[in-house]
Amino acid sequence: MDLNKNFIKTKRPCAEGFRWFLKHHAQGSDYQPLLDALVADGRVDDACWLLAQFGPSDAVLEVDAIDAAALVFAGSLEVRGNIEVDGILTAGGAIRAGGGIRAGTSIAAGDDIRAGGGIQCSGTLESGGNVDARWGIHVLGSMRVRGDLKAGWDIACGGALALAGDCGAGHEIVLGGPARAGKGLRAGGALTCRDALRAGRGIESGESIESAGHLEADWGIRAAGAIVAGGAIRAGESLLAGGEIRSGAGYGVYAGLAVRQECWESSALVRAGARPARLLSGHWAGT
Repeated sequence: MDLNKNFIKTKRPCAEGFRWFLKHHAQGSDYQPLLDALVADGRVDDACWLLAQFGPSDAVLEVDAIDAAALVFAGSLEVRGNIEVDGILTAGGAIRAGGGIRAGTSIAAGDDIRAGGGIQCSGTLESGGNVDARWGIHVLGSMRVRGDLKAGWDIACGGALALAGDCGAGHEIVLGGPARAGKGLRAGGALTCRDALRAGRGIESGESIESAGHLEADWGIRAAGAIVAGGAIRAGESLLAGGEIRSGAGYGVYAGLAVRQECWESSALVRAGARPARLLSGHWAGT
């Protein structure tokens, strides 16, 4: 793609960025060389803006490893080893690594992000597809994933989580902000959210489930340990816990919200170590 000054001008770039383009590439430039030049000159935000304006390419960069201050690539990255980036790591297509992926500021991809090791980011993560790591996924900021989010070990997100698909981890899941999964949430260990937690399907934990806000699932909620929320607990079907089920002060516990009342005994069971203090719907099945 040949980007000339007239083509760039139609996208209404900032005055400073356009002056830089006229000074360094007045005769025009191919797409990726222009992105590389912007990054090399410390204009990483301008490179990300350019990618947002002109979209992904079909190019594929295949390398053994990446170790860079920042990287903005219009196509997909296919890396046999590790990806280590101090600042921004952005690809218009997919990011795939045989080893781990680490970035300081942010990780963003228009398609899948996959790692044979772990994924670590001190800022935000955004993916237009699935995010999958054989080890753990640790992101200090927010995460926005338009597919599934899966880790062989644990998942930790310091900010808000917006997920279109399923979320699954072999061990624990720790969420620092409000979290919404379009499908289900499943943790092999404890599932902890420091805000409200909502799933479009079911929520399951091999240990306990704890939410500092409301806890909601359109299907059922199941935990080997306790189910505790700072707000209301709402399940479209059953609520099953090996320990207690406890909502926040003044809030109720609701099961069977998506089930006809005459079907509660089979499809809206509530089972826990003791009857919840404010059980307002569902069929209490005992311990």
